[in-house]
Amino acid sequence: MGEKKYNRREFINRSMQVTAAVAVGGLAALAITKSKAGGTVWQIDPFECTQCGRCATDCVLTVSAVKCVHAYDLCGYCDLCGGYFKPGVKDLNTGAENQLCPTAAIERRFIEEPYFEYIINEDLCIGCAKCVAGCSAFGNGSLILQIRHDLCVNCNECSIARVCPSNAIHRVSANKPYIIKGNFVADDKSRWENR
Repeated sequence: MGEKKYNRREFINRSMQVTAAVAVGGLAALAITKSKAGGTVWQIDPFECTQCGRCATDCVLTVSAVKCVHAYDLCGYCDLCGGYFKPGVKDLNTGAENQLCPTAAIERRFIEEPYFEYIINEDLCIGCAKCVAGCSAFGNGSLILQIRHDLCVNCNECSIARVCPSNAIHRVSANKPYIIKGNFVADDKSRWENR
């Protein structure tokens, strides 16, 4: 049987194809490992979070993987939103000087008098928790923080969890849903406490 002989060009092209296939496979494996190391992910319990601001400063990523999430079913769609406006604002306009968020990550949309919808732009959110603290202090707590699993590098020991004063950040099974405040029933909280 005669072996097929490759010329130099065919050999280089074939080598590049094999190298590219191995690289793509390696990146896919790295992405899967990175997102779900050991089948667990980091999660913030919004019932324990004290909005200390450390999620924005202590994450290993330059822009934190922690983002504000809006539980719309809890929101009152208030004209004067404690998570959007700075305390003591007299003029309820969208000027930067009136907004609580330092990066303008919350968009305010008029629905009908006197209701507004508040939408989080996660690309701008740094996880500082100022809006969450304002919403909890002067509203119904519909703004909460969560670690976005698609952004988190899933460190073995989360640098934010180490400094969290309320121990609100825990490792949970990757198939567990995010803990949210909406549709909360007292019995559900006990389920999360016994993880």
